[in-house]
Amino acid sequence: MHQNLSVTQPIVTVHNLSVMRGEYLAVDNVSFELLPGTHTAIIGPNGAGKSTLIKTVLGLIEKRSGKIRLFNCNNKQLKQFKTEIGYIPQKFPFDRTFPLTVSELVGLGLNNKQWWYSNKRKRKMIYQALEQVHLTKQAKQKIGTLSGGELKRVLLAYCLVVPRRLLVLDEALAGVDATGEIEFAALLNNLKQEQNWTILEVSHDLDLVSKYCDSVICLNRRLLYQGSPSTTLTPENLLQIYGSLVSPTCHHHEPSRLSESF
Repeated sequence: MHQNLSVTQPIVTVHNLSVMRGEYLAVDNVSFELLPGTHTAIIGPNGAGKSTLIKTVLGLIEKRSGKIRLFNCNNKQLKQFKTEIGYIPQKFPFDRTFPLTVSELVGLGLNNKQWWYSNKRKRKMIYQALEQVHLTKQAKQKIGTLSGGELKRVLLAYCLVVPRRLLVLDEALAGVDATGEIEFAALLNNLKQEQNWTILEVSHDLDLVSKYCDSVICLNRRLLYQGSPSTTLTPENLLQIYGSLVSPTCHHHEPSRLSESF
């Protein structure tokens, strides 16, 4: 059951967040809010703390200091809303010889209550999720035979099989070819509007960020800039963010300064 939130009440609130990775201050005093139905991209050079930031928001990494609030809930209240968060990681390691089909993987997204539904009802939910990502023909295909783009769409269907309000993507298009990127981004944008998702993603594709995102968080451990793509992705800002002039139409070619371990 959804908690009643007004359209102006943030889905995510991050206040003065700092995160350590070992002895390294990976995220330093970052604050931002995500309003319902908005699509926000986090950009920045390698080692800027982008993945660390979203994993901390999801509770996968402990924070050093600051506050994180999801769905305007405290920690105890949040437990009942965990299923309303979808997460697609950068890497999805699995044994490609494991005989799991596309529909079986999507079915794993059903929550505990839905496992008690009839098999017919569950099959319908899985089919509808696959239909939304244009993969019904691959329903019985083994996941080890899928292309990178198809696998990411299966993970998107996994998030669709139950209602979600917040979708978090950590460089979800890594390893996907240019055509697959464009198709996935367009599909994600359509689903965002249909599902009224709030989306937070780490992205290196500034062209797609400029086309589809409502707001951009420019990060290099600290929050450098925040706002609409038109106000943040300026040549002057990109020069400061990346240390060299980067065109907003570039694809995956930011200069690497630090290890991608952060």
